[in-house]
Amino acid sequence: MDIGSSSHPLCEKVSSKNFVKNLFHIIIFFLLLSLPTYRIVSYQNHDSTFWHLALLCELWFTFYWVLIISTKWNPVHYKTYPERLLQWRGELPSVDMFVTTADAVLEPAIMTINTVLSLLAVDYPTHKLACYVSDDGCSPIILYSLIEASKFAKLWVPFCKKHNVQVRAPFRYFYSNDDDDTSSSSDHHSTKKYSKDFQQEWIRMKDEYEQLSCKIENALKMSVPSGLSGDFEMFVNTQRNNHPTIIKVIWENKKGITDELPHLVYISREKRPKHTHHYKAGAMNVLTRVSGLMTNAPYMLNVDCDMFVNDPNVVLRAMCLLSGPKPLNDIAFVQFPQVFYDRLKDDPFGNQMIVIFEYMAKGIAGLQGPCYSGTGCFHSRKIIYGLSPEDTKNINCEQDEGLLIKQFGNSKEFAGAATNALKGNYITASEIRLQTISVETAYHVASCIYESGTSWGTKVGWMYGSTTEDMNTGLCIHKKGWRSAFCAPDLPAFLGCTPTNGPGSMIQQKRWATGLLEILVGRNCPIFFTIFDKLQFRQCLAYLWVLFWGFCSIPELCYSLLLAYSIITNSQLYPQSQEPTFIIPISIFVVYNLYTISEYIATGQSIKAWWNNQKMTRIISMGPWILGVIGVILKLIGISETVFEVTKKDQSTSGTITDHDDHINAGVGTFTFDESPVFVPVTTLLLVQLIALAMAFLRLKPPVRSGAGHGSGALEVFCSLWLVLCLWNILKGLFGKGKYGIPFSTIFKSAALALLFVAFCNRRNNI
Repeated sequence: MDIGSSSHPLCEKVSSKNFVKNLFHIIIFFLLLSLPTYRIVSYQNHDSTFWHLALLCELWFTFYWVLIISTKWNPVHYKTYPERLLQWRGELPSVDMFVTTADAVLEPAIMTINTVLSLLAVDYPTHKLACYVSDDGCSPIILYSLIEASKFAKLWVPFCKKHNVQVRAPFRYFYSNDDDDTSSSSDHHSTKKYSKDFQQEWIRMKDEYEQLSCKIENALKMSVPSGLSGDFEMFVNTQRNNHPTIIKVIWENKKGITDELPHLVYISREKRPKHTHHYKAGAMNVLTRVSGLMTNAPYMLNVDCDMFVNDPNVVLRAMCLLSGPKPLNDIAFVQFPQVFYDRLKDDPFGNQMIVIFEYMAKGIAGLQGPCYSGTGCFHSRKIIYGLSPEDTKNINCEQDEGLLIKQFGNSKEFAGAATNALKGNYITASEIRLQTISVETAYHVASCIYESGTSWGTKVGWMYGSTTEDMNTGLCIHKKGWRSAFCAPDLPAFLGCTPTNGPGSMIQQKRWATGLLEILVGRNCPIFFTIFDKLQFRQCLAYLWVLFWGFCSIPELCYSLLLAYSIITNSQLYPQSQEPTFIIPISIFVVYNLYTISEYIATGQSIKAWWNNQKMTRIISMGPWILGVIGVILKLIGISETVFEVTKKDQSTSGTITDHDDHINAGVGTFTFDESPVFVPVTTLLLVQLIALAMAFLRLKPPVRSGAGHGSGALEVFCSLWLVLCLWNILKGLFGKGKYGIPFSTIFKSAALALLFVAFCNRRNNI
């Protein structure tokens, strides 16, 4: 599909369907189906409960593979031509850019500043851009850093555009490695091939950035900048979860000049202990309302504080799909993939998601469109305001003022701005005057009571009810019939950082599993949207594939325990070597692993990366996902609420001057532990498997009892051994010291649970 003129399209929809891969999908499906078929046919003379549980797990694995096949079947992405958009004589639309940060300690200020600087320097008319930074931690350090960064930006932005700098996050431009393949590094370091004037400018810019970094470091040491006076008086007597609204216009492009900086605004919404704040979704809705009053751009970009712009043309690329002479009118948002800088070799923590974005994300893009992944996404403001495709015919009709207030809140100014946005009546960039906006109005829409009795979080804005607000919001957009587009240019549009230790990865995975399950069991379950709304059936299956991530831990844990149970009680789980069906589980193991290895090789990764991901998949499913399930169950029965846990961003990759110090990088890539309960289930499972293997190798298994088939054999032992190898990081942790060892309290709890399971097996065997 070409958008634009027939000879010069702004974008093309590119299909990458692969017949061989789809053939493998079908082969693996029939192999998976053959195992429960064998179990149904040969259920006689076996332990009925044990056999039925195994059957249910295998049916689940087969069903989940169907979800994967459906999702992967028609992969597509969009190729854009931003240079053609620049040739278009029409007016380019304005874009509001949102940056969210929640904790100045876990998310260092210098990291946020680099993201902001990269946004301010994108190749787009600056008078049509506004950058809003949400500080949900209410930290004066963030405001101080932004004020200082705005001074540096007056030098940095012209420098980038004058010399066509590719990477516009200063820490990346001045300090990144040449051999990093995620960005164009031709202009990062060497100044030898440039003129003497450029060399002098380059050195000056680096010195200026180092001074900026030092100022921020010194402010951090002081805890409070400038003694909380002047611009920082508003932070006196504030606490993270108990403070008034703080809004500061740091820079305004008053004259609407394209050579000046974009607008830059700091926002910290009001928080009070007795009011629910809805985590990131609540912050995004405040950004939407405040920006709606100030600039009200038709399109909004949101990025996390650690996700800087790597392609200066990223806004133009998104506008190729959302705007232009012939936009895709049914596209609600454009999602760019998450790509990470300073990626650890061979992906030791399995969190780079290269295969997922290459195959699954492109597969979903071939349906109703990719899921919203929370960062690197351009949204249409009117669709965030709740517009449905069928409403586009009636958007010019006058709406009842009472209904508007009920929907958008009791601010007439904002209700008017929202109405104009829905009608497409936007003010021009030259007419925007941020300082003329009523301070009381802006503070009012950012207050913690403003949303009471309105549609915010249910029908308007970012959706509430889940710690994965991105998935929830994208799902509610798709259910109205809107589509989305996946744009994956060769040069990654955004680069971010990912956890570089065990606990960080576990916290992130637990949050995802918790949030996804909250959606699955809530009123926004995609099954309901397919039956009663306009979510397409295969799009529903794709959402179920994601939402079932946490739930998958239950059948996986059950099956793993059944494996140990079969050895401890000497019960048959798999066909014996003398049976013809012995080949079924072997074929599944060989074909599936060859298939997954081929995906990693095709995406330029190593077999070691594949193995690391296999190990982490087992650890994640048996650890944080299990706790995510427990957390949601406790929420459903009213015992406790789920909590949004911010992932610590590793400062060794955040752009500080000391990034490459040996003491910072020591141990990077080595799995670490803490006393979090997230390690208890997976450690318990490991101990159970070790006990089962010890009984098998020492020939301590009991005699085969009636109803247990032929007893456990070579396949059960091999699979248990394979699982132990997958849990190798945990096994090393049993003997490690310090942060590289599992705490004794965790080992004690896990050992007690493992012994209880063995006792249960022995008692069950004696019945």
